Amino acid sequence: MMNFVVKTIANAGALAVAVWLLDKITLTGDSTGKKVGTLIIVALLFGLVNFLVKPVVKLLSLPVLILTLGLFTLVVNALMLLLTSWLADTLDLSFHVEGFWTAVLGGLIISVVSWALHVVLPDGD
Repeated sequence: MMNFVVKTIANAGALAVAVWLLDKITLTGDSTGKKVGTLIIVALLFGLVNFLVKPVVKLLSLPVLILTLGLFTLVVNALMLLLTSWLADTLDLSFHVEGFWTAVLGGLIISVVSWALHVVLPDGD
């Protein structure tokens, strides 16, 4: 359970950094508390997308992943971020990613920051 909480906090922190760095990834809200709550919900949504959809997409795109020596993973990460943005819009959350190239850069930022936070934050299990 602690590992799940740590991963969710790391994802929320990584999403916050991406929102802070990129103008086309937006998070709107009336107050800081509402923004933090939205970030946590979007982080849970992002984790769910990465848990359920990403393995299927990676399996189906395995030949392309091998052919590009893994660089296609950037595209897969961007698609997962765009899917998360679409789901957030569907659920009326105030998180939006505008454009594919913004999603590619955002996915790269989220991957690096999430990895760094996983190294720093304690692992509960």
